[in-house]
Amino acid sequence: MKPHDGTRALVIGGTQGLGLAIAERLLSEGAEAVVITGRDGDKGRAAADRIGAQFMPADLADTDAITACVAEAADRMGGLGALVNAAAITDRGSILDTTPELWDRVMTANTRSPFFAIQAAARVAIDAGAPLSVVNILSMVIHCGQSFLAPYSASKAALANVTKNAAQALRSHGIRVNGIACGWMDTPGEDAVQRKYHCAGDDWLATAEAAQPFGMLVKPAHVAGLAAYMLSPASGVMTGAIVDFDQNVSGAYPE
Repeated sequence: MKPHDGTRALVIGGTQGLGLAIAERLLSEGAEAVVITGRDGDKGRAAADRIGAQFMPADLADTDAITACVAEAADRMGGLGALVNAAAITDRGSILDTTPELWDRVMTANTRSPFFAIQAAARVAIDAGAPLSVVNILSMVIHCGQSFLAPYSASKAALANVTKNAAQALRSHGIRVNGIACGWMDTPGEDAVQRKYHCAGDDWLATAEAAQPFGMLVKPAHVAGLAAYMLSPASGVMTGAIVDFDQNVSGAYPE
């Protein structure tokens, strides 16, 4: 028997990077059905076909569309036992130059939509009298974050609180909610960000990894294993946990 035999999962933001790695890991561990979402229809369908998942278009900017996606995914799969909030936007802004419009856009995508996705999934599970496991993908920026990531850091810190608050509120319904605070990760999205915002060249990844304690950035496949564990019955009653997944220790200072 595999860890996820019978699991029916929705991975919001599952068309690339970490979300796709989690979806693929769930399927490799026996998941009965996995639905992945993303904004790009062509990319999403191609990714779904490649790993044997289903695809539904959804944009975090539209919270109503995200909650509708939860309901439709549950209908398609005949239930919903696992939810992953893996999508996010990382638009740049500091305390000095962030506009109200940027703040609202980032908070909607990274906090508001995941909050209501959890709400929708919890209602499905409670109505069905079935268990549900949720994993929210956070970031090490919940501890502070770079100055140019002010709204992103705030949005992820807020989602960290949502994770614990929802875990407390939903535990009597057999619903578990946990989070993973990821460090700097090697993903297609990060590659695009480095090139767009930091004028990075083709060698940025090699240069960045050479400076890391373990000689690499965080890899999606590594985090996917932890996410799959948190979503599985093997993690037992674990809920409200937030795990730092990084090689840099929060609060440490240079020796």
